[in-house]
Amino acid sequence: MIVRRLKDVRASDRNVRSKGWESARLLLKNDGMGFSFHVTRMYAGEELKMHYQNHLEAVLILKGTGTIEDLGSGETHDLAPGVMYALNANDEHIVRPATDILTVCVFNPPVTGREIHDENGAYPANLDEAPIAAAAS
Repeated sequence: MIVRRLKDVRASDRNVRSKGWESARLLLKNDGMGFSFHVTRMYAGEELKMHYQNHLEAVLILKGTGTIEDLGSGETHDLAPGVMYALNANDEHIVRPATDILTVCVFNPPVTGREIHDENGAYPANLDEAPIAAAAS
């Protein structure tokens, strides 16, 4: 059994920060669950372009509002508490938080905890050789 407290994870190297977001990674690849589990905050006023080419992600909005734009279809969807979106086709997208948005999300395959977005908005495919997240700005 794995038991972790969010406040402890936020005070550890499992809490990853980058431009426009912060992610407390409660479960990682080395936990052996087959997915990673994160509590992520995206900051108001940012425009976060992402394209997870090597991962699938599901996100549930807990607090805050904004939009997500599917760059493949051109569709824009409102984000609010209780809305879930799943990037089931490695969808290239932009999240635009109107307020700070608090989410829970899962990644498959799981991340190691060291990943930061590359120039394409993706995490590397080879998780064991990912750059150290602490170097993120």
